[in-house]
Amino acid sequence: MVYICEYKHVHSLMQHTENAIKSRIFGKGRGWVFTPSDFNGLGSSSSIRKALSTLTQKGLIRRLTTGIYDYPLEHLELGVLPPEIDKIAQAIAKKYAIKIQPSGAFAANLLGLSQQVPAKIVYLTDGISKKINIGGRVLLFKKSAPSSMQNYNSISGLVIQAIRYLGKDSMSREIVNQIKKTLSEKDLARLSLDQHKAPVWVAKVIQEIVN
Repeated sequence: MVYICEYKHVHSLMQHTENAIKSRIFGKGRGWVFTPSDFNGLGSSSSIRKALSTLTQKGLIRRLTTGIYDYPLEHLELGVLPPEIDKIAQAIAKKYAIKIQPSGAFAANLLGLSQQVPAKIVYLTDGISKKINIGGRVLLFKKSAPSSMQNYNSISGLVIQAIRYLGKDSMSREIVNQIKKTLSEKDLARLSLDQHKAPVWVAKVIQEIVN
């Protein structure tokens, strides 16, 4: 009888944790990418991991890679949609407590300067370099110098990295105007404040954008 009571108690706690996790997931909405640490305080580490495993088996959430899950977006005609790459990267950064900055072709894509999402997506980081394969795409976290991380995870960092990727010779008036149209007044003000942190030739392009 004691064992039965203990079993019921443990089962009740597990169910409580699972329900609390589901409530938080529903509250965040579809498209949310998360890690077990997003549920700290809702149960023990083992009960949280067990609940996430159960919810994955039930098809409510999706396991993207070790310790990274999402509550997938759904389309009426297309069905379950792939997760947003940048949301995955942000969840990974949170998991490992690192700073990240979109770089290269992906930075240009996020600014709307390129329509194609590259197969290899590069993020600069202050953490160790690592490569993660997710859904046929490669996320490459590349350890970078502190100077490249001054504007991490900000509109200034995104613009600087996109301009560097496109190169000095590609900075036509059309590209400058295209970048400017993408940015809000708040973005332009932030960019103006941060331009001194960019390489000299990039800073000159930023002056053209903000002016």
